[in-house]
Amino acid sequence: MKSLFVGNLSFQTTEIELSALFQPFGQVTRVQMVMDRETGRPRGFAFVEMANDEEAAKAIAAMNGKELAGRALKVNEARPKESRVAPSSRPQGRRGGFSNEDYSEAARKPREPRW
Repeated sequence: MKSLFVGNLSFQTTEIELSALFQPFGQVTRVQMVMDRETGRPRGFAFVEMANDEEAAKAIAAMNGKELAGRALKVNEARPKESRVAPSSRPQGRRGGFSNEDYSEAARKPREPRW
């Protein structure tokens, strides 16, 4: 099973339309439109899962750059989601900004007079 990223979608595009669009290239096992958590509206991209790699490659070749609802689609193989580091799991200690060490006499260099 191969997952495809489909980007630059019109916000009016539905999962049914996407499924029908990719059907000619092979069996579509799943279509997932990505929605905004706060508004519940589509975010303009989706993931389409195809039954095998060969069908997915045909779909990428045919659909990348194709126009749908006045927008050129961007279709490629989906990459795994990168893991994010939660803010609370940052190393403790310096939390940003300046510390007293930044103002120490040893760290300061003598400056020339401004006149």
